[in-house]
Amino acid sequence: MRLLGLDPGLRTTGWGVIEATGNRLRHVDHGVVKSDGSAPLAARLMQLHEGLQAVIDAHHPEVAAVEETFVNRNAASTLRLGQARGVVLLVPALRGLEVCEYATNLVKKSVVGTGHADKRQVAEMVRRLLPGCVPSGSDAADALAVAICHAHHAATRRRWSDAEAAS
Repeated sequence: MRLLGLDPGLRTTGWGVIEATGNRLRHVDHGVVKSDGSAPLAARLMQLHEGLQAVIDAHHPEVAAVEETFVNRNAASTLRLGQARGVVLLVPALRGLEVCEYATNLVKKSVVGTGHADKRQVAEMVRRLLPGCVPSGSDAADALAVAICHAHHAATRRRWSDAEAAS
């Protein structure tokens, strides 16, 4: 299964594509979609939309996983991040992909083993779980971690479903 992990942000949205076959994970590609901080909000959201469409067109994922975001102290920043997150959820959904969401602490716990890991620890575990992958920044590493988290949880759900069907 080809998975697209997404770490939403208005300035920079990280993305990572992996393939999961059973317990095996393989890095496909990763990067970021950036918006122009000097542009009006609508233009920035459109830049994210177009960038994510290009990623989906290039890599043909079967499912998307999106990291939930923390609420900031600054209400205006939280609102803008929420609008960017809406675009990040909408683009894969418009392409017919299943979109799953994961809390930040669950992503960290799934990849590192603790829900309070720092970005350096997440990036290091991504490199270990995806041999040959050197994430180009924390946004891309976080997006790959979201994809890894989904791969683990989807496999568990499939095993539960298979066990229920067998009984």
